[in-house]
Order: sequence, then C-alpha cells, then structure tokens
Amino acid sequence: MPVYLDHAATTPLLPEAAEAYVAALGLVGNPSSIHSHGQRAKQLLEEARERVAASLGCEPIEVVFTSGGTEAVNSAIKGIYWARNTPPGSRPRILAPLGEHHATIDALEWLERHDGALVEWIPVDPTGRVDLAALEAALAEDVALVTLLWANNEIGTIQPVAEVVRLATAHGVPVHADAIAAYGQLPIDFAASGLAALSVSAHKAGGPQGIGALVLGRGTRIEALIHGGGQQRDVRSGTQDVPAAVAFGAVAGHSHDRRDLRDRLIAGVQRLVPDAVLRGDPDDRLPNNAHFTFPGCEGDSLLFLLDAAGVSVSTGSACRAGIPEASHVLLGLGLDESEARGALRFTLGHDSTIDDVGALLAALPAAVERARAAGLAARATSFAVHPAR
Repeated sequence: MPVYLDHAATTPLLPEAAEAYVAALGLVGNPSSIHSHGQRAKQLLEEARERVAASLGCEPIEVVFTSGGTEAVNSAIKGIYWARNTPPGSRPRILAPLGEHHATIDALEWLERHDGALVEWIPVDPTGRVDLAALEAALAEDVALVTLLWANNEIGTIQPVAEVVRLATAHGVPVHADAIAAYGQLPIDFAASGLAALSVSAHKAGGPQGIGALVLGRGTRIEALIHGGGQQRDVRSGTQDVPAAVAFGAVAGHSHDRRDLRDRLIAGVQRLVPDAVLRGDPDDRLPNNAHFTFPGCEGDSLLFLLDAAGVSVSTGSACRAGIPEASHVLLGLGLDESEARGALRFTLGHDSTIDDVGALLAALPAAVERARAAGLAARATSFAVHPAR
C-alpha cells in the first residue's frame, strides 16, 4: 500500500472537513446579501470565522479569509509595506531571515523591483534560527516591517518569534509571521505573540485547499492587495467562499502532534544510514518534520527511488517541486551545493502510522545505495567528458 510522507506539502482532508464542506455546498446565498438566504450563509461564515479565530488566539474580526497561505503572506507583506512606506522612501527597508518560503521571497523581490524596497536578509545559525543580534543591529525607524516564518517549512526549526517581536517593537516596527507550516502542529496565540499579522492555510491542517487566513491586528495599518467591494474590513474584496470557510472551521483547533512517530523515524534513519545528517534544530523543531541530507546522493534520485518503492517524500518545499536546484534554505545555513542537493524531507500527518515509518525505513537503505552509485557514475561520466576539470 502506498505510503505518504509529504504532509507539509498538503495533508489529507479530515472527515469532518469533508462532511462540512459537502453540506455547505448545498447552501444557496451570498453572505453579503441581506435576504434570509444570504443571512443564513453569513451566519455559517461568521461561525467558521469564530472557530478559526479561537484556534489562533485572536478576535474573529481580525481573521480575513484568503484564497490560501500565499495570498495571506503577500497581502501582509505588501499591504503593511505600502501603508508604512508612505510617502514613498520614508520607510523603504524590510528585514527577513535567510531561508524564508518563496511566498515571502518572491513578494519581497517584487517589491524591490517595482516599489524600491530595500530588503535586508538577516543571517541564521546552522540550525536555521535567526541571528537576533544581527536583527537588532539592522532595526531602525526606517524599517517598514519584519517578516519571518514561525517555523521553517523545510527543516522544521521553530523561530524565536517572541524575541523578534520584542526587538522590533522597541523600534516601532510591526512583525508578520508566516505560520503556515506551524498551524495544526504548534499552539499559536496571536494576541499573546504581539505580532501585527500572521498567515495560515487550511490544507496544511486537514482542511481544503484554496482557503487560508490573514490574521490582522486591529491596530495594524495595511493597504489592500485586492479591491472590489471591501467585504472583509476593506482588506480583501470578493465574494467569500462559505463552504471552504465552513470546512476550515471544522478542523480549526485540531492538533496533529506526531512527535513520538517523528522521533522513531529520525532514530531509524540514523541507525540505517549513519552518515545521514539531520538538519534543523534537533529538539526545537516541528513535531511532524524530519529533514536529512544524505552525502553522495542526489535528493531527486532518492525521491524517485523511494517513490518507485511506494513511499512519497519530498526534497523540500512543494512550491519549488520539479526544479532541479539546491535548496536555498540549506544554502542559507552555509552548506555547499553538493551537500544541499542531497536533501530529503519526511513529514507526518494525522493519518501517519508506525507501519508507514517502517515502510520508509525498509526501502531507504537500498535507495541510498543506488543513489550513491548513480551519483558516482554521473561524476565519472562528467570527468570523462570534461577531462580538464
């Protein structure tokens, strides 16, 4: 039976989410309409918003439903930057740690190209944790915002969000956290965090794809990314997806802590492949994440060999799947490209079992052996074709 160990990319829909979604699909009514059908739709929408808010430690009015995590991240970063960099050039700087998700990286690069933003990448330590001293040195009154992952989606390291917020607040700088990988894995309390904004996505926690949320603190100024009706606090316009929101609400607050199973997986890999290197913080990491580099192997080769054995894993973020390049996260840790290209990420979900881990461990040694042989053969061929190297 096929084994799925790529839950960080997306995790199966929980039964309660599927049931709620199908039931809500039969509902007729736009939640912005004032007749009884519309008001019934609005009631279900707002009940879902309340459940999502409760799972995030925020007020329902602070929850803005989006089409997913990427839109939430873009709305937070661009919207806060636009609001605070007014007039243009008054606060042009944005600070972010190395190794962020591409939703953040690409949004920041867009602002650099089109709006004159000055993006400064803060170094991280060998586990991927942000260098707080470097962050503090970079903070000043001309910084529009700080943005960072709550926990790294590739290597699993949990960031010191409270310390980042404390440092930024001393300079009056708002902080946005991408908590998409952390949602459903770690407790999140937006009110206690001091964050200005936070992004999550339903499909990482057993909800449907196509819906996420931007949590926006009441006092946070933001410019809208999408215009046309102002349905959600003038932050996001457009008819709201009631069935998706209801399904999101159905799984809000579910916890999927697979720490014991993760530790069993890590110990098994280290026993069977002793030179495999666990990346990320060994302790302060996501409870469903195990990320390794395998010396002498190409991660893509390992992925395909394991897939042929019936085990689905990942070489890194699903948003970069199919692109044969070393992970920018690992390069940001200081690894050289050959090391970084040997990466595999194993992530567990609510339906993962001991048998799933056993299937991976049974298939892994042969996959590593074959991947190393293929890597050696490729290097020998390369030398024969390019003898001057």
